[in-house]
Amino acid sequence: MKHTYQVTGMTCGKCEAKVKSALLSLPQIESAEVSREKSTVVLTMNSHIPLLQLQQALLEKGDYGILESNQVINNKDRWFTMYKPVLLLFFYITVVAFLSQFGNGEFSFMTWMNSFMAGFFLAFSFFKLINLREFYHAYQMYDVIAKRFPVWAMIYPFLELGLGLAFLTNINAMATNSITFVIMGVSIIGVVKSVLNKTEIKCACLGAVFNLPMSTITIVEDALMVVMSGIMLLINI
Repeated sequence: MKHTYQVTGMTCGKCEAKVKSALLSLPQIESAEVSREKSTVVLTMNSHIPLLQLQQALLEKGDYGILESNQVINNKDRWFTMYKPVLLLFFYITVVAFLSQFGNGEFSFMTWMNSFMAGFFLAFSFFKLINLREFYHAYQMYDVIAKRFPVWAMIYPFLELGLGLAFLTNINAMATNSITFVIMGVSIIGVVKSVLNKTEIKCACLGAVFNLPMSTITIVEDALMVVMSGIMLLINI
C-alpha cells in the first residue's frame, strides 16, 4: 500500500537523505520517495503505521514533521460533513456577536464586527494551542513567513490570542486593526497560492483538532478578517 505525506523541515539534500533513512529504518516501510521541492514523501508499506510512529522516527534524525496528505473532495454532502466544524464555529461566533448587543437598544455594525473578530481570534487560537507542535509543522507547509522563519508558526497562535483579547477589551482599536490587517493580509498569500496550485495539504486554521484540507473556505476566513479590519480602520481614521 502507498501513502503520501507532507514533511516539514527539509532544507537541503542532506535533509532528504535523513528523512528517507529515518523512514526506511521502520520494518513496515518497503520504499520511500522523498521530495524536498514538494515537501512530500510517498511511502510504500506492507502494513499501516500510525502517524505518531512516523513522527518519532523522524525526530530521531532532526526537527522534521510529518502530516497526512489531504484531498479536496468535490461531493457536496461530503464537503459539508468535512467542513461542518468550521461552519458551526462561524455560526456560533456570528450569533454570539449579535446577542452581545441585545441589551443595547440599537444595533451597531462596528460593535458587531469588533465582537465577531474577538470571538474569531479567541476560538481559532484555542484550537491551535491544543496541539501547538502539530500546528507548528502544518503551518510551515503553506505560510510564506513560516516557511522561511519556522519560529513564526510557534508565535502565531499566541498572536491570535492577543488580538482576540485586544478586540474583546477594545484596547487601542487603531493598532489592533492595523496589526490584524497586515498579518491576515500576509497570511492569505500562502493560502491562495496553495489553493490555486491545488496543493493537497492540511489546513492549520483549527490546529490539529480537525483534519481539514486547504480550500477556498480558508481563503474566505482570512479575507473576512482583512475586510473587517480594513473597514474599521477606514471608519476610525
